[in-house]
Amino acid sequence: MGLKVTKNTVLVTGGAGYIGSHACKALSAAGFLPVTYDSLVTGHEEAVQWGPLEIGDTKDKNRLTDVIGKYAPSAVMHFAAFIAGGESVADPGKYYDNNIVGSLCLLEAMRDHGLEKMVFSSTAAVYGEPSTPTIAENHPKHPINPYGFSKYAVEVMLNDFAVAHNIRSVALRYFNAAGADPDGEIGEGHDPETHLIPIVLEAAGGRRNKVLIFGDDYATPDGTCIRDYIHVADLADAHVKALSYMDKQPGASAFNLGNGEGFSVREIIDMARRVTSRAIRTEIAPAREGDSAILVADFSLAAAKLGWKPRYTSVEDQVSHAWDWLKKDQDRDRFGFR
Repeated sequence: MGLKVTKNTVLVTGGAGYIGSHACKALSAAGFLPVTYDSLVTGHEEAVQWGPLEIGDTKDKNRLTDVIGKYAPSAVMHFAAFIAGGESVADPGKYYDNNIVGSLCLLEAMRDHGLEKMVFSSTAAVYGEPSTPTIAENHPKHPINPYGFSKYAVEVMLNDFAVAHNIRSVALRYFNAAGADPDGEIGEGHDPETHLIPIVLEAAGGRRNKVLIFGDDYATPDGTCIRDYIHVADLADAHVKALSYMDKQPGASAFNLGNGEGFSVREIIDMARRVTSRAIRTEIAPAREGDSAILVADFSLAAAKLGWKPRYTSVEDQVSHAWDWLKKDQDRDRFGFR
C-alpha cells in the first residue's frame, strides 16, 4: 500500500526525548514539519514544540499505521529506544524487545506504506572495545553490552530492508551526546539521568551530593574512561543533512558523529567546576560491566559524504549550554537547585 506522501513531513519516533526534540527543532528550521511519535515513557511532552505529538509505542503497528496514514510523511527519523548500557546488561530482554522488536515493527510499517527513507539513531557502542586510537566506520563491530547489540541488530535490518524493499537509510553512530539547545528552549532531562555531564551538573547544583566515578584504573592517562563528546545541536544538524543525502544515495549507509577528541571523566568534572564555580564532590566506585576504556570518533566520512562537521567543538561550550539549561528549567524541584 503506497501513500501520496507529504514531502516536507517527517515522522520522528522518540521526538519528545533529548536528541529527538533537538532534531525536531532543526527540522522545523529547515522547513520540515516534524510529527513526534512517542510513548512518553521517558520523553517529555513539553519538549514537543515544533509540530504535532502522537502518543504511541513503536511495537504497536496499528497505531503506527494510523499515524502514517494521517500525516503521510516522506521520511522517518527513528530515535525511540532505551539507551542505558549498564541497565541493558542487567535486563537484556527489555532492550531486545523495545529496541529491536520496536524497530522491526516500524520498518514493516514503512514497507507496508511505501515509505523509503529512514535516519536511524545508532551509537558508537556497536564497535565495542576499540582496536585503533580513533574509530572509523569500518572498525569491527563487537558490541559488549545488549544496548550496543540492539542498535547493531537494527543496522543489520536496515541493510536487509534496503536490499529487499528499497528502503534507504542512514545510521548515525553517535559518540557521547552532550550540551543543550544554545537558545535554551530545550535540553536534557532523563529520569534517572545516566549521562555524565548532567550528572556532574546536578551535583554542582545541589541535587546530588557526589559524583560516582566508575573505575579509576583504566588504561588511560588519569585512569578514568575517555569519551568523545558531541553537542546535541550538531547531532540534530547531521540528521537534517542525512535526509538530503538519501535523496541521491540509495541503500543503507552509516556514519560516525563525534568531535574526534576524547576527554576523561576527571577532565569533564574539572571543566564543570570551572564553568559553574561550584565544588563537586567525587567518589570512586567499581567499574561498570560493559564500559569501554576509550571511545573516540573518526568522523571524516560524515564530513565528506554529508557535508557535516561539528560547530560546538569546545567541551566548555557543551558544559556551559547544559548548565544554562538546568538553571533555566522551570521545574526547579526536579533538579533541586540551591
